[in-house]
Amino acid sequence: QVRLVESGGGSVQPGGSLTLSCAFSDDIRGIAGMAWFHQAPGKEREGVALVHYSSGATFYDDSMKGRFTISLDNVKNIVALQMNSLNTDDTGMYYCAAGSQYGTARYFLEAGRFDYWGQGTQVTVSS
Repeated sequence: QVRLVESGGGSVQPGGSLTLSCAFSDDIRGIAGMAWFHQAPGKEREGVALVHYSSGATFYDDSMKGRFTISLDNVKNIVALQMNSLNTDDTGMYYCAAGSQYGTARYFLEAGRFDYWGQGTQVTVSS
């Protein structure tokens, strides 16, 4: 059982930056990909970025590429999401997830491919 705990959410003005962290448990056997998802109010959860646990290779949703950066520290057991140039559309809950698959195609960021989820952290972008 992989445990994931997100932190770092909060309120920020448009154009601002925020870094989210996801602390994960030591027992990550079978985990290949770790990802961040965004769920805007009233909408479905959508994949933002994915990192391969062993190699650190990354994959991004096209809409986030260039603004968001995912990183993995497998010594400290943290997956981080650096978010820059935030806008109001970025408002919502952000979830960390872990699963047994990794790939560089959009369908690898589908929520159904992930087995473990954190409780989420709220990000609000407003002026």
